[in-house]
Amino acid sequence: MARTVNIKDLINTLPQVGKVSWIGIRPGKREEVEEVAEVEVSIEGGLKGDHYHGRSKKRQVTLIQSEHLQAVATLLSKDQIDPALTRRNIVVSGINLLALQDQRFQIGEAILETTGLCYPCSRMEENLGAGGYNAMRGYGGINARVIADGVIKQGDAVTLLPRDSAQ
Repeated sequence: MARTVNIKDLINTLPQVGKVSWIGIRPGKREEVEEVAEVEVSIEGGLKGDHYHGRSKKRQVTLIQSEHLQAVATLLSKDQIDPALTRRNIVVSGINLLALQDQRFQIGEAILETTGLCYPCSRMEENLGAGGYNAMRGYGGINARVIADGVIKQGDAVTLLPRDSAQ
């Protein structure tokens, strides 16, 4: 007899562990994104040195999948996309960021919670070239707020937190 699968159980089970492959901070509006090896994150201020610096609790951290950067590059007939051009803070690989929707997750010492999708803006056309905005649609990543302070480093694991320990 086939086992009945509970969708809630599936949503709360994510065996894949992601990995941080790039971190960037935006020191000011329209300023160049700076790649960093690690960044401090806090509930009050978001990413230290980022121009958002806690202004919006719903968009303290932006994340995008490395695999989606490759998809965007393919759509634009490019070999690759420099993550800084997307103006996202953290690039991860090996985990589906959309599976973290309405979830809490840990990166390094920090705990984050997804607050929604990170939609592309008109700046993508400027940064990525003609068609950049539409190429990024559906591949923009997620926004998150900080639940617990900590340091995030390149190479850190990205893991879903079980509902019991996360909330």
